[in-house]
Amino acid sequence: MKFPNHAMRRRHRGCRTFMDAASSTTAINFVRDRGLDHAVEREKNLRPLLNVKNLIKSEPSKSLPISIISQHKDSLKIPSRPIEFIRKYPSVFHEFLPGGIGIHPHIKLTQEVLDIDADEHLVYESVSYRQSVADRLLKLLMISRMNKIPISILDKLKWDLGLPQNYLKTLVPEFPDYFRVIGSDESDQLELVCWSDELAVSVLEKKAMEGGSGYSKGMPLAFPVKFSKGFEMDKKVKKWWDDWQKLPYVSPYEDALHLSPKTDESDKWSAAVLHEILNLFVSKKAERDDVLCIGEYLGIRSRFKRVLLHHPHIFYLSSKVGTYTVVLKEAYKRGLLIESNPLMNIRNQYLHLMHTVKEQGKDLSVSSGSSQEKKASSNAPKKEAAAAADDDSEEEKNGVSNAFSGSEAENDDSDDEEERFKGSR
Repeated sequence: MKFPNHAMRRRHRGCRTFMDAASSTTAINFVRDRGLDHAVEREKNLRPLLNVKNLIKSEPSKSLPISIISQHKDSLKIPSRPIEFIRKYPSVFHEFLPGGIGIHPHIKLTQEVLDIDADEHLVYESVSYRQSVADRLLKLLMISRMNKIPISILDKLKWDLGLPQNYLKTLVPEFPDYFRVIGSDESDQLELVCWSDELAVSVLEKKAMEGGSGYSKGMPLAFPVKFSKGFEMDKKVKKWWDDWQKLPYVSPYEDALHLSPKTDESDKWSAAVLHEILNLFVSKKAERDDVLCIGEYLGIRSRFKRVLLHHPHIFYLSSKVGTYTVVLKEAYKRGLLIESNPLMNIRNQYLHLMHTVKEQGKDLSVSSGSSQEKKASSNAPKKEAAAAADDDSEEEKNGVSNAFSGSEAENDDSDDEEERFKGSR
């Protein structure tokens, strides 16, 4: 195997930390971002709906009794009674009684959703998309300092990475120079086969190099930021933030052993790792627990927590849909992804169909808070769309600030975690 030589080390210089600048309880003003909240909320129920769709499609008869779907409720992640969930989306699921005398309703898919499913299959089978997915997997393996990741973690991230359902049998064998599966059935891992210097360049580095700024490794590189309306930063923290942005940028693909865990240099490197991982995800967002799961495997889970706590202008935490979701702020404008992605285009078509009902032979779009589903589902150029204007409860307003306590983020660096981080190099 060919891997990079990380023998060079920069001498660590002491640096003022965020906690030196101001108290974490007063330094950050968490502000709700309606556009990003809507980006999260509009996809509510999409994953369980597609889980049910895939289960029905896998049956030879292309239909299932509702009782079978109910038995798989937990694994399908259906949030309510299965029959109620199915009946909520008549443009996707068709309920019928087999032979007209069945006791239990059966469910099959409508032609409209089957048409989208066919388009989705074409995306997964396209050469360009498969190459893109393989590149993202390779980059994730190169970020992992052990150059391998358990299949169980990849399965958690399958939705975010945009992996095909059977990626281990179809995608992985197609790229033998990229990666391979090792281990036993219960502890299978995907292992890097050959390092790629061409792909070991972060999104930020690539943009800096293309911008003609004369950027080279180790130079300061500022993160793009988007301040939500109403966001405030006191003078001490503003001074710390400006200095933090001017620190040298250590690539997520570089060895960072020379950085002490609780310093601003380490904080910036951790932000670089999280920033790059979110850029590998097709929707540029993921559930917080999944982000922390990959962070724990990398040995920097608590560093991810501090980054999320200290940098809400880079990474937004939405408390919508009953969980926390980490969103890369720069990737969105008015609640819509800026960068086009073929798989996200397909998912937007599913979303549009979910909110379409039939009435007297006509298709009518049901808004569900805004017109974004219909606009985003087409392949036409993106248009700005207003986010939903629902009333915020106190629980939602305070949810993000309660996601991490200051003491939790600052003090939960266990010795085991740090040793794992060092041992993975």
